[in-house]
Amino acid sequence: MVLVDSKNRVAPCRYDDGTTARGVEKRVLIGPKTGAPNFVMRHFTLAKGGYSPDHAHPWEHEVYILAGRGAVRFSGGSRPVAPGDFVYVPPMEEHQFANAGDAPLEFLCVVPSEGDDG
Repeated sequence: MVLVDSKNRVAPCRYDDGTTARGVEKRVLIGPKTGAPNFVMRHFTLAKGGYSPDHAHPWEHEVYILAGRGAVRFSGGSRPVAPGDFVYVPPMEEHQFANAGDAPLEFLCVVPSEGDDG
């Protein structure tokens, strides 16, 4: 069955401990709870000055930047990102997303089902 919905109807999980993550909202748009067996699509919003944890894990990420300006940090350095950019993070690569602008940084992130609790 086809599912059509809106991110605005998905309650966000907020992450902000001031140390490892700041100003992060995650919405699980598609995943096991919506019947998707293989992948999870998440919508992230990072507030001004926000950042995700610096971490690594055994699954890959595919990321598409929707709005705002930011940077993706990784073991080899850092690269700026802007709307229309896409990012591939391979398994076990240290990475972190950070908002580098005045507006929220928004992006879609797709991972395999084992890569999310949603």
